[in-house]
Amino acid sequence: MENTLPPYSDGVNLTLEELLDYKQQCIKWLPPAKSLWSQMLGQHQSRQLGRGMDFSEVRQYQAGDDIRSIDWRVTARTGKPHTKLFSEEREKPIVLYLDLSQSMLFGSTLMLKSVQMAHMASLLAWLSVAQQDRIGAVIDTGNQLIELKPTSRNKGALALLQSLVNLHKQQLSSQSELSYDVNHALQALARVCPKGSDIILLSDFSRFSSAHESKLSRLSQHNRVRMIQISDPLEQGHTAFRGTEQVTNHQQTRWLDFSSNKTRLGIEQAFKQQQTQLQNMALRMGVSFSSLSSGAALTQQLHGFSL
Repeated sequence: MENTLPPYSDGVNLTLEELLDYKQQCIKWLPPAKSLWSQMLGQHQSRQLGRGMDFSEVRQYQAGDDIRSIDWRVTARTGKPHTKLFSEEREKPIVLYLDLSQSMLFGSTLMLKSVQMAHMASLLAWLSVAQQDRIGAVIDTGNQLIELKPTSRNKGALALLQSLVNLHKQQLSSQSELSYDVNHALQALARVCPKGSDIILLSDFSRFSSAHESKLSRLSQHNRVRMIQISDPLEQGHTAFRGTEQVTNHQQTRWLDFSSNKTRLGIEQAFKQQQTQLQNMALRMGVSFSSLSSGAALTQQLHGFSL
């Protein structure tokens, strides 16, 4: 099937209209029928985004209570069996790390990586609103950080989307170089996130390395962390272009001959090596890792996974 742009999108410029469209889209991934994460990770589960069980009280054991919920400390102290009661959590904080640095402003086919990232952020924001969770974000342009504290209902989602649109436009016309390390953004996440948050990192992770693992690991100790890598087909060596072109990773600039199989294979191998390193880091920290391409519409990629 030929890849087509989502409604209201030109693949380069970000508009509020294209992000608002995901408010209607999010119903497709609301539990119990489906789960966005089971779609992305290929798991047969339907756990709600950001939902868990919160401790409520302890009372004396009654016939039919789940023995796994017995509070053994209270039981030992009183000499009578007691059981823990739990209630479903409400308004859990969902905090997004959104990478809008220069490496994300790249796209060889359908759209920029930054646009795909914004589409996923919008879907997550509207899912959070639908499930009565609070949505916040740390938006990282590489030279400034915008912190949005988790806010409930439409107000939080709309503030996030408007910030993305404004900052994306600013970044497209900016040539400023990176002025600080990712550690600054991870420190901002720690400030913005209350304990027990869902933290979702949306990035190409080109600025991440093993040096950032300790701070990520600390975040994952008290929060559920997910990593979503946004990549472009060209970064994986997939392109129909066969000419010679000057390319840069914002650290080095060189000419590449895309008509050479060796060149395309080298690009593919470098990407796979970086992705393997990221996956291993996620595995060590016990966080989930998934990926999206800027070469196809978001809904096409999510629908491509079977439940």
